[in-house]
Amino acid sequence: MTVRALYLCEGSSDTGLRFHIEGIAGAVGREILVTVPELDRLPNKPGHSVEDKLRAAQQLSDGRHAYDLVVIHRDSDREPPDHRRREITEAVEAVSPGLAHVPVIPVRMLEAWLLLDQSAIREVAGNPNGRVPLDLPGPARAESVPDPKALLKQAIATASEERGRSLQKLQKRFSANRARLLEMLDREGPVKQLASWQSFTNDLREALGSSH
Repeated sequence: MTVRALYLCEGSSDTGLRFHIEGIAGAVGREILVTVPELDRLPNKPGHSVEDKLRAAQQLSDGRHAYDLVVIHRDSDREPPDHRRREITEAVEAVSPGLAHVPVIPVRMLEAWLLLDQSAIREVAGNPNGRVPLDLPGPARAESVPDPKALLKQAIATASEERGRSLQKLQKRFSANRARLLEMLDREGPVKQLASWQSFTNDLREALGSSH
């Protein structure tokens, strides 16, 4: 049976996580159909809360139980991950009681996951053979960086070795480059060492195992 999954992300450049959801499902022998609704295009754009997004997605599916599973991305930002996990659970229970759900809670923000692959950063920067040091944290420190988004943006700029107008053009493509980095993320690479990634993948495998 194909698992029908809804993926609610924080922003449009986070949609690439769907490929990892599909890949993890395939690795455990499950067929999965992942829907990523474009909630920002709705006439009544939903708020940022998980509950608001769930209600909007429910309206798009005509209120029917269209999904077996919902995967919800919520950066921890300055909150403890357990607070975000509870927020997600309470929102699901309020909107779709009993629906299986998988939280995706990067510590601080998802960019922390993307800091770990220097070769991918050099590639999206357009300078794959560059050797300039990027001074990026390893897995032990990646999720304690105060502003991983700013650090990632700086790392792409440094890796490019561009200057002036060319650098400005590159900086304007940050959202697209970030999205590409997420798609390129190596599930078997250093990200496997992060507790937040382990929680996401373990929860997803467990949910897929109980979906029939």
